[in-house]
Amino acid sequence: MRRREMLEFAVLGLLHESPLHGYELRRRLNTRLGAFRALSFGTLYPCLASLQGQELVSVDRDEPRAAGSRRQRITYTITDAGREAFAAIAGRTDPSSWADDAFDVRLAFFARTEREVRLRILEGRRARLAEQLGAMRAAEQGERLDRWTAALHSHGEDATERAVAWLDELIDAERRAPQVRPGSLSDPAHPAFNPPPTKENP
Repeated sequence: MRRREMLEFAVLGLLHESPLHGYELRRRLNTRLGAFRALSFGTLYPCLASLQGQELVSVDRDEPRAAGSRRQRITYTITDAGREAFAAIAGRTDPSSWADDAFDVRLAFFARTEREVRLRILEGRRARLAEQLGAMRAAEQGERLDRWTAALHSHGEDATERAVAWLDELIDAERRAPQVRPGSLSDPAHPAFNPPPTKENP
């Protein structure tokens, strides 16, 4: 997945849950994807414009709320075509799905991903990290390293080993869990489990 496609996928994934205005969308993206993928409005709004141009997102413009304000409140809503585009990307299991740049984004929307696809991505990611770990260890054979370089190599190996162990846990849990179809009434991501706020249920 290219960087632009990853962002479009994440935006469609959040709009799949509910319509959002730009500020809230940016906040949720930063929360969902983490601080290391913090997004600026200069990155987000061109993405939204592109999605709108592809008719994957529609725009509703509300009148300014504050007296004298000229700024409209713009709400973005996913279209049927947008849902289809999101589902198409969510169903991919090619190597780019577990690449370093894409894996975290795919993982963030596993609740809307089929179980078989989740497993394939987790297994692919584990295989890639195990291969990297083997390459790290092989590179050290016969090398004389100063203590700082050795410490750096050791840190990298430890981090990769922990990531592999974490993936083993996720894979094992996924295999043991009952199968739930995304969007079904058994799926925690289903709107029935996330009702809109009301006066009685703020």
